[in-house]
Amino acid sequence: MSEYSIATAKDQLPRLIDRMLDGEPVVITRRGRPVARVVPIESATAAPPYKIDLEWLRSVREATKTETSGVTDTVRAMREDYRY
Repeated sequence: MSEYSIATAKDQLPRLIDRMLDGEPVVITRRGRPVARVVPIESATAAPPYKIDLEWLRSVREATKTETSGVTDTVRAMREDYRY
């Protein structure tokens, strides 16, 4: 396990992150006492959407379509409403 002061960690953060990613435990200390441990985040893998969810989303999108539902048309309509 590697221990680094806050000042060293601040100056060498990219290097410490590389060490952590290579599997080396990295601890940051303040006045010689451990205050933080640098660990990789858990990779969050989202579940694929269910077909029924995609169908529902598609139906909602179709139901709410208007003649100004395109981005360009929406921005144009907002600009026309804002003019004074």
